[in-house]
Amino acid sequence: MAAAIELITEVGPLGFTLREVARRAGVSHNAPYRHFPSKEHLLAAVANQGFIELNEAMLKRAEEGTTPAERLKLSGLAYVDFALRRPAHFTVMFDVHLPEASEAGQRAFNTLLDFVAACNQPPERALQAWSLVHGIAKLAIARQFPFHTPKEILQFADSALN
Repeated sequence: MAAAIELITEVGPLGFTLREVARRAGVSHNAPYRHFPSKEHLLAAVANQGFIELNEAMLKRAEEGTTPAERLKLSGLAYVDFALRRPAHFTVMFDVHLPEASEAGQRAFNTLLDFVAACNQPPERALQAWSLVHGIAKLAIARQFPFHTPKEILQFADSALN
């Protein structure tokens, strides 16, 4: 997995082979196939790992809030922070269609829905909230903002979520 994430960081989620992952991991070219029948299965494992970590990060950060609105905002900041810390995972999670990763992704989205519902907001608000933090995250990891440090990006996200 570590070799795959390193390679994804360099060439993107579709620009690598299992053979190259094996070479970087220092194993035989057939070794990855013992764990992953295809590149898509390896990408799904990366996405699942990412969704699990994202969900945990949102839940943990939200614990710092004292009101439902604060918990929703903090979970959104955790979303952006996750993308900044794990850009390869984030790219695989959202730029590659992987049905195998949908269960973990749905759990993360349900966490957002729960935070929105606690604010007595309609489910459509979850899509609005997700769109906002996702847009910030995508622009940040694509280096399309005038902000360059994670601190600056998170400050911007914090002000946008007010």
